[in-house]
Parts: sequence; structure tokens; C-alpha cells
Amino acid sequence: MPQLLIELFSEEIPARMQAQAARDLERMARERLAAEGLLPEALKTFSGPRRLTLVAEGLPAAQSNRHEERKGPRVGSPDQAIEGFLRSTGLTRDQLVERDGLYFAHIHKHGRPTAQIVGEMVDGIVRNFPWPKSMTWGRGTLRWVRPLKRILCVFDGEVVPFQIDGIESGDTSEGHRFMGDAQPFQARDFDSYADGLARHFVVLDPEERKERIMDAARTLCFARNFELVEDEGLLDEVAGLAEWPTPVLGDMDPTFLDLPPEVIRTSMRTHQKYFAVRDPATGFLVPHFITVANIEAADGGAAIAAGNAKVLSARLSDARFFWDEDLKTRLEDRLPTLEGVTFHAKLGTMRERVGRIEALAAELAPYVRDDAETKANAVLAARLCKSDLVTGMVGEFPELQGVMGGYYAEKEGLDPEVVDAIRSHYRPQGPNDAVPVQSTGATVALADKLDTLVSFFAIDEKPTGSRDPFALRRAALGVIRILLQTRTRLPLKTFVSTELLAFFADRLKVLLREQGQRHDLVDAVFALGDDDLVRVVSKVNAIAGFLDTEDGANLLAGYKRAVNILKAEEKKGALTSGEPAELPGAPPEESGLIAEIGHMEIEVGKALASEDYATAMTRLAAVRPAVDAFFDKVLVNSDVAAERENRLRLLAKVRDAMGRVADFSLVTG
Repeated sequence: MPQLLIELFSEEIPARMQAQAARDLERMARERLAAEGLLPEALKTFSGPRRLTLVAEGLPAAQSNRHEERKGPRVGSPDQAIEGFLRSTGLTRDQLVERDGLYFAHIHKHGRPTAQIVGEMVDGIVRNFPWPKSMTWGRGTLRWVRPLKRILCVFDGEVVPFQIDGIESGDTSEGHRFMGDAQPFQARDFDSYADGLARHFVVLDPEERKERIMDAARTLCFARNFELVEDEGLLDEVAGLAEWPTPVLGDMDPTFLDLPPEVIRTSMRTHQKYFAVRDPATGFLVPHFITVANIEAADGGAAIAAGNAKVLSARLSDARFFWDEDLKTRLEDRLPTLEGVTFHAKLGTMRERVGRIEALAAELAPYVRDDAETKANAVLAARLCKSDLVTGMVGEFPELQGVMGGYYAEKEGLDPEVVDAIRSHYRPQGPNDAVPVQSTGATVALADKLDTLVSFFAIDEKPTGSRDPFALRRAALGVIRILLQTRTRLPLKTFVSTELLAFFADRLKVLLREQGQRHDLVDAVFALGDDDLVRVVSKVNAIAGFLDTEDGANLLAGYKRAVNILKAEEKKGALTSGEPAELPGAPPEESGLIAEIGHMEIEVGKALASEDYATAMTRLAAVRPAVDAFFDKVLVNSDVAAERENRLRLLAKVRDAMGRVADFSLVTG
């Protein structure tokens, strides 16, 4: 079946916008084709420094004829309503059909050639493309991320003719700006297009560009017994800067290696888009870098490397100046400067925030590790953890906040625990980031995140939908991960509101769901009011294992049956309270369940007290035969009032005994 090929060729597209642009192009094309009843067998998009490309396979040559029945207003509706319906359908009143008191329109549409639909589709996509930023140029009104130069649009080997703001569609593209003959080439299908780009020094697929960069960079490093410091974010960026990416190994002034390695790497990455290089034996940086050129230079890249080395030296000279100047002022002495830094208009200055974190750290420390040294170190680290925000280095490289504070604290000779806590108090900053596990570091990280959460919830700045400008979901997940990994038994209700506790429950469900756990089990455990997340997760895991067994699943069914009976009876009036008794002449199944529940309550109580939830679940499972036998042989709604009330009390006993572990009524299935 026919193939569709589209290329939108422009001036350089910012690297950070390319991947999303490819996704948007695919989405918009699929939506518009589907709206016309055209479903391609395959559709793929590519993005690069100067082009967005789409190829769709298996489109029909023409759209099928379509018939649509559209429901209209009621018969006898005002003329205005009927006229509006007629305008929307393109029919006249005598063409409408009456049925069941309503007007219906039968609309027949003859299928159009796919090429005609494609022309309209491309026009709509280009004019409505959701670039984060766009521009106009010359005297035209068209907006694009950078001036749009050329549109290639070919369907079934033929040009789809249209024009957008003076740009005529065609079947030509062009390759690399500098390499090759710099002449346009013709392409009537994807194979000839991809081959033409390759001949003209353009790697179309961004994944192929990344692979090319990594393979060549690793080879350069291996030849010198070095190791590339891999950086996925930087790789994505440089793959969007070069159509024919060519890594080059350069040398840097080795005297800069006495700067913190994070400073060197950040300067390389942020300012120059270089990869750092290290010694594989020691892990230390070596005085070299990898830059990615967009050409294959005749001298093998020597001039490129030399020029980049000069620029890097200038950047690192600036970094050395900041480093030397910052070391002249102690972190403690920077605290007054934080009074001039606004944290949030409604939450005061950064100095006030530091005071809150310091107070929180003092309260949290005993839960993490109950000793005087941990508390003293945590309070000191909390007081100093934000001081590096007013240093020159963090002013230049904001992403190094915390990291630089750790280096400055180390230079001051502070306790290693304090140094580590300052350096790591922002962590974890994402799902793949490590959790601070040292007691001081964990305490300060918890204090920092809890202050953020409590503060923003207090001023009603809570996440809504996909909007979370203050990263509160990330902060809550950070608290959860720290508590679980350090086994910190923190009573959250002491520190947060009920609303915020519910927010933690939601975040915990997200975390456990990613680990393959059921979210309803979190609800069942939280319903008992437990706010110790370590205990909550232990219970959830034990209940999950319990319900995966046959006894567990059947006991849950018995529990729900008991609860349903009790709810039905409670609607008739309050149930009598008290313990179930062994009535004369009672069936053995009733007496057996009474005895079994009594033993189970004692043993489950002991297991819960020792937080041995696996044993508690095992003991719950053991009552399943007695519950099954009771429901099989005993009539709960006996005509004898005393029997009926006694059996209802027995079912309440079953419900309450299991309810000591979790609210099983919230468990689905």
C-alpha cells in the first residue's frame, strides 16, 4: 500500500525541543488521519537539528465512502435550533428523517483521495504546531520554532501539491550544512530519502546519533586507557546539536583538577556540552574531555580540540575564582545574608526556612537515631545546609547547591557526618537517586522535605492534576523512601495534618504500585489510623502474601459475607453488644467458631504486638475452616431471637478480630 513521507526543514531547532516535537508530530498526524478514517499500518517520526520527519506505511490511496447518522433536535423544536442543525449537516429540512419524535440526518460522504487529505493535514499541523516558543520571519505570518525553509511531502511516489505561507511543497531535501556538496537532492520514498541524507552526511535517527557518539567517544577513551563519564542528559542534548556527530578528544589544563570534580563536570556540561573523562582504576577525573563536533575535520579535530580547550580554561578560571572567594567566608557567617533571600512570598525568607528546618531536625533526630551526637550534628547541618545558596559558585551553577555546601563544610573541618548531611540533604531528587542513609543526613533530608510539604500545604499550594510547581509529590516520595530505607519509625501525625497524611498515603500507593503491590491494601491498613510507614508497608506485604493463598482468599470471602450480614441487620436497628456465648443445643460449628475465634484473638494480638505480621496472617488463615463450616451449617437469621443475636455477635467477633490487622472491607476481590 502507499507510503507517506513528510519532512519539515527549518533553521536549527533547539535540542531540548526536538524529542517532544517528534512526539507532537506523530500525535497530530495520527489524530487527523484517524478523523478521516485513515489508519496507517505503521507511523514513525524523527527529529534532528534542522528537520522533523514523518513516514507512514500502509495508507489507502483514497478514503472510503462514509455514511453517518446524526441525531438532531426534537420535532417541533424552535426554528433556530433546527436551522442550526441543518447548517451543521449541510442538508435541507425535507432531507431530515423523523423517528421517535426526533429529527435524524443521514449524511453520505464520498471518499476523497488521500493526497488531498494529506495536504490539508500538513497545513493544519504546521499552522497549529505546539512549539514552546515560536517566531515569525520576513513579512510572513506563519509561526515556527525557527524559519521554515522547505516542506517535502510525497504520497505514493508523487508530490502532494500545496503551499503554506508561500512555501511550496516538493520532493527535495538537503543534507549537511557544511559537508558534502551542499546541494538539494530528490526523494520520492523513505528509502531514497534516508539514503540521500546518509550520502549528504546527515544521521536521521536520533537514537543512531546517540549510538554513534557513544561508540566513538568510548573508542577514543579506550585508546588512551581512559573511561568516559557517561551522562544521559548531555547525550540527549548533543545528539540534538549535530547532524553528523563526531566526538573529539581534547586536553584541559591539569592544574584545574584541584577543583571539586562536580565543578569541573558541571562547567564542562553546562557551558561547553563536553563529556568528562576519568581514570578507570581510581575513578578520578583526568585532564581531558570529549567534545562532539558536527563535522569530520581534515586534521582529525586537532584545531577543534585546541579551541575548545582554551574556552574551557577560561570557564574553569572563573570557577576557580568563585571557589577561592567562597572559601574566605564560613558557612555560619553567611546566615545573615539568607535574610535577604525570599523563599516564598507567603513563607518568609530563606533564613526563616533554615530556622524551621533546624527546629524540625531537633525533633526528628531521636526517631532516626536516639543519641545526643546525632541530634547535635543534625541541628548544626540543618543550620548550615542552605548557606551555599549565597556563594558565588552556586550562583553560577545552581545545580551544585548542597554539593558545594558539603565541600565548604569539609574545608572548615566540620564533622564528616555534618559534611555528608549538608551534601546530601536534597536527596533523593528522583526515583533513581540514592537515599541518604547516615543518621544525620537522613534527619536533615527529612526535615528539609517535611518543611517544604507542611509549608506549602499550609498556604494551600497543593498539587492539582499534572501541576506540581513546587515538586511536592517528589518531596513526599523522598520522605517515604528515607523512612523505609532507614527503618525510621516516625509517627507522621505528630508532624503533618490529616490532609497531608492522606497525601502521603496516595504517594505510598504510587510507590508500591510501581513495585507490583496492590493499592487497596494500603487503604485497608491506613484506615486503622496507623501513621508509621515502616509498619504500614510491613502489614501490606504480609496481607498481600496472605491473600495470595487459598485460605486467605476464602477467609476474605467469609469476612465480607459476615460484614454484609451485619450491615443488613444494622439497618433494622442497633445490634446487641457483648461476647457470643455457647448456648445449649448450639450446632458444633457455632461452638467451634467461638472457640477458634477466642484462641485466634489471643495469638493474633501477640503477633501484632511484636509486629510479626506474617505470623498474624498465618493465624488468621487458620480460622478459615471454622468460618466455612459455620456458614455451611449454621443459619444466622434463626427464628429464635437469642440464637440470632448470639450468632450476629459471633460474626461481629470475626469482623473485629480481622479488623485489628486492617479494614478488609476496603480490599477488592
